[in-house]
This record gives sequence, C-alpha cells and structure tokens, in this order.
Amino acid sequence: MAVKDPTAVERANLLNMAKLSIKGLIESALSFGRTLDSDYPPLQQFFVVMEHCLKHGLKVRKSFLSYNKTIWGPLELVEKLYPEAEEIAASVRDLPGLKTPLGRARAWLRLALMQKKMADYLRCLIIQRELLSEFYEYHALMMEEEGAVIVGLLVGLNVIDANLCVKGEDLDSQVGVIDFSMYLKSDDDIGGKERNEQIAAILDQKNYVEELNRQLNTVSSLHARVDSLEKSNTKLIEELAIAKNNIIKLQEENHQLRSENTLILMKTQHHLEVTKVDVEAELQTYKHSRQGLDEMYNEARRQLREESQLRQDMENELVVQVSMKHEIELAMKLLEKDIHEKQDTLIGLRQQLDEVKAINMEMYQKLQVSDDAMKEKNEIIGRLEDKTNQINATMKQLEQRLQQAEKAQLDAENEDKKLKQEYVNKSESLQKEFSQKEKQLLQLETDLKIEKEWRQTLQDDLQKEKETVSHLRIETQEIINLKKEFIKLQEKNRQLKRICQDQEAALQELASKLSESKLKIEDIKEANKALQGQVWLKDKEATHCKLCEKEFSLSKRKHHCRNCGEIFCNACSDNELPLPSSPKPVRVCDSCHAILIQRCSSNVP
Repeated sequence: MAVKDPTAVERANLLNMAKLSIKGLIESALSFGRTLDSDYPPLQQFFVVMEHCLKHGLKVRKSFLSYNKTIWGPLELVEKLYPEAEEIAASVRDLPGLKTPLGRARAWLRLALMQKKMADYLRCLIIQRELLSEFYEYHALMMEEEGAVIVGLLVGLNVIDANLCVKGEDLDSQVGVIDFSMYLKSDDDIGGKERNEQIAAILDQKNYVEELNRQLNTVSSLHARVDSLEKSNTKLIEELAIAKNNIIKLQEENHQLRSENTLILMKTQHHLEVTKVDVEAELQTYKHSRQGLDEMYNEARRQLREESQLRQDMENELVVQVSMKHEIELAMKLLEKDIHEKQDTLIGLRQQLDEVKAINMEMYQKLQVSDDAMKEKNEIIGRLEDKTNQINATMKQLEQRLQQAEKAQLDAENEDKKLKQEYVNKSESLQKEFSQKEKQLLQLETDLKIEKEWRQTLQDDLQKEKETVSHLRIETQEIINLKKEFIKLQEKNRQLKRICQDQEAALQELASKLSESKLKIEDIKEANKALQGQVWLKDKEATHCKLCEKEFSLSKRKHHCRNCGEIFCNACSDNELPLPSSPKPVRVCDSCHAILIQRCSSNVP
C-alpha cells in the first residue's frame, strides 16, 4: 500500500474546508438577506480557514529571540503588485490597536473582503511564484494548484456585502480554531440518535486522524527545531560572552546598567537550560506589552506637551499681536502729530508768503517812485547841460569880443580907458557869475553821483527782491511737494487703518481659537486629574497577585488594572471596559469590573 504525502493530504483537506466554508458562507448570507457583521459565525469560520490556508507551508523566519511564522509578509507584497491595495495596507498600518503581524494580516483579510477584491489581490500574489518562494516552501498550498482553485472560489464572495468594524476587535489575541461541527450538522436528522452517534464517531475519528497527522508533522519539525535551538543556544552563549565583555567595559560609566545587566545575565543563565522556548515567548510578549504601555504613556505625554506648546505659542502670538496693535496705535498718534505739525508749518508758510507778497508790492511801488525820480533827475541834468552849453557859447562870444576890444584898444586907448573900466567891472561881474555857475555845476555833479549811488542801491535791493522771490518759489514748490507727501501719508494712514482692522479681526479669530484651545486644555487637565487620582503601583513593589495572592513568575506575569492601578495576574484581570481616561476598552481587575458594571447599571434609567 503506497503511503500518501502528508503535505498533499493537508492541501486536500484545506481545499475541502475552504470549499465548505465558502459555500456555507454564500448560502447562509443569501438566506440571511442583509449585510454581514463581524459576529456572524460562518464569516468568522471563513477567516479562520483562510488563515490556515495562508499559513500552510510558510517558512520560519529566524530572529534573535524567537522564530517568527506570520502571513503578513506575503500579504505586504500585494500593494507592490496591485496599486489599488495600497489604501488598505496603509489603513492597516495606521490602526492603533494592532501590535502583531498576525493581527495586521487578519485586518487586511477583513478589509479586502469589504472591498470585494480578495480574489483579485490573491491572484496577483499567486502569479508571482518567485516572490512567494521567499515566504513559502515548495510544497505549500499557495505554491500548488490548490491555491489557484481557492482563489477561483473566492470570486463567488463578491455577491456578499460585509460591514466589519476592524478597530473594535482584538485581532492580535484571537485563536484560529476551525469548528467542524458547523459543517457536519443536518436539519433533517438532528433528532436521530443513530445519526448523532455516527457524527460523534466521525468526529472522534477526525480528531484521532488530526492528532496523528499533527504528531507525524511535529516529530520531524521537532528534530529540526532541536538542531536550530542548539545552534541558537551556541549563538546565545557567544552573545552572552560578548555581553559580559561589554558590561565590564561599561561598569565605570553606568553602575545601574551594570547591576541590571548582571541580574538579567544571572536570570538567563539560570532559566536558559530549563525553559528556552517559554523564556523567548515571555520576553517577546513582555516587550510587546511594555512597548504598548510605553507608547500609551509617551502618546499622552506628547499630546500634553503639544497642547501646552500650542497654548504657549498662542499666548506668545497674542502678546505679539497686542504689542503690534500698541505699536500701530503709537504710530497712528505719531502720524497724526506729524500731520498737525505739517499743517501748522503750511499755515506759517502761507503767512510768510502773504508777507512776502506785501513786501513785493511795497518794493514795486518804491521802484515806480524811484523811476519817476530818475526821470525828473534826468530832465534836470538835461536842463543843466543846456545851461552849460549856453554858458560856453557866451564865453566864446566874450572871448571874441575881448579880441575885438584888444584890437580896438590900440585905435582907441582913450576910449578904451573909459570902456576898460566898464569892461573890468563887467568882467568881474561875469567872473562872479562864472564862479557861481561852476559852484552850481559841482553841486549838480555831486547830486548826480548821489542819484547814481541811490540807483545802484535800488538795483541791489531789486536783485535781493528777485532772490527772495526765487526762494519763495522754491518754498512754494516744497509746499506742493509737502502736499503730495501729505496725500501719500493720508493714503498710508488709510492702509494702516485697514491693516489695523484686519489685525483686529485676526485677533478676534485668535481669541476664539485661544478660547477653544483653553477648553481643550481644561478637558485634558480634567483627564490628567482623573489619571493622577489613580495610584499606579510599581512592578517591583508587587510580588503576589492582590486577589488570588499567587506569586508572580515568568509564566504568571504581572498586569496593571487601568482603574485602580494595582497589579494582578492574567486570570484576575482578563476583563476590558472603557474608562473616562480612555475611550477604548482597557484591562481592569475583577473587583473594579464588578464595581463599574454596577455603577453603569445604576446610572441607566
């Protein structure tokens, strides 16, 4: 009798289970007649079967502390092969409650079913066998024809509408066990004892066969795992030696780290040969839980820091806006003062301009008077010149007469003696008159010089007046420029008023935002007060569970109650309820759970 390949038997069994689960899900969904939710049992069994199908033949990924075997690795490849799958991959990574790769893979399957594209995504994955070979063995279901058959069956699920809430489910800690009783029940012969006995016998045979297959599969895997554990043990011993050397080097720098590392080394040396797999699992779960607590604490501190920083920034911005407003008001007052001063200067300049105009009119009148005087002087000078010409003509006539008299003197000396006396008298009188005329001429010359000097002074005054007129023109031009600047300043004043109004509106908006942020800060303070009211017991202070009083160990781990802050074991604190400090369900102890349930029931009318 030929022995069948156990992997082929497993593939056939998984294929049959996939057919049963998909067929049962489609029939029950069509008879159900509405959208399916997360609590629907056939849908839960379908996800369990799909998880087993994807896990079949999955390669073990070795790490420093454990051996990881997860289906999230191949499902991450889908977003590279099918661009439309990037959306669900990003949403899965952004979910806050998922901490393990298996939980992310379960969330991915639920989102793909809601999109009705699970068959398309897995078909793209099956086609790329070279990429799948990095994650699956050659005999895996996803590498053989059974995987293609299951992908073809998944096309029928497109007729189902599912509305699954991924955020509220605890996908990390779900146990994926197939319930075969759902597919062995029959509505026709449920009441028959013989049928029940046959079903019980079949179930016993199935459990026996599964146990045999599991033992056959685990024997070879145990041998391989023992070899790998020995290798990892040697690696751990080498790494422990390296850690010892590092601890010796770091003793001088940090005594506290040295003591902690020596304690860890003593514990690991004590428990390394006894429970290797348990230590690795416990360390990994401890890290995940500690990391989750640290993330929650850091997130709360970060939010508080951001809110305080936002409040500080808003207060600083408000102070800056108030100072800017004061500066703008001061600038407006200075501008108004400057405008009043310039208006006063304009009034003074106008008065000076009026005075200059009056002076110009007086100078113009004086100039006309001086011109009239000059004309009169010129007329007098012309008369004097005519008189001098007449005197010269008379002098010439007298000389001619004198010559005639000298000529006639010889002829008539006797007559001349008489006439000479008369002539002498006349000449003396004429000389007197001539001397008087000369004096008058000198007087006229001095008057002419005085008139010329006065005219020169008038011309100098006229030049000065012209210069003052030019200065006044320059000042009028400056006044025009000042008017233009005044118009520009008025425009700037209007712009500054508009800016001031805009800034006042912005300040009002900032004040409303600040009030909103203050309300948020008050809410956060109330939440912090609620958190600070709890006494969070330290891990070192508790060695026994508060309820059952059992001692804690590596297998019996410590858990904090999020309501009272005390430390309990897993059995005494496996309840979850939403608290005022956390809208999501968190771990609470049995006593707090009873008190909170009683309080909620008393509050409900």
